[in-house]
Amino acid sequence: QVQLVESGGGLVLPGGSLRLSCAASTNILGVNTMGWYRQAPGKQRELVAAITSGGKTNYADSVLGRFTISRDNAKNTVYLQMNSLKPEDAAVYYCNARSASDKYYGRSGSWGQGTQVTVSS
Repeated sequence: QVQLVESGGGLVLPGGSLRLSCAASTNILGVNTMGWYRQAPGKQRELVAAITSGGKTNYADSVLGRFTISRDNAKNTVYLQMNSLKPEDAAVYYCNARSASDKYYGRSGSWGQGTQVTVSS
């Protein structure tokens, strides 16, 4: 499995920005989909954004136009640029790596340990 380490979380004012990073232990070229999920207290983990090896992206409706996911295959890193943050964006953000094999067998893939994002005045 791929080891994933997230960073970049923290406390930000509403309307502010943060950039999350997810560093992978192996080459992510072969990883079918890299994604960011989040989980707020008392809520289920939800997909925020994902990007395929071909660069195709998809976003949750709630973050569309505010968040941008990108990947740097040379650095084995995936980023989530978060702008115009709202209090409801506060959550633990998790990085996910899912291979084609994971998808075929219905596995969730590899997860990072999460990074806390707090949006508060």
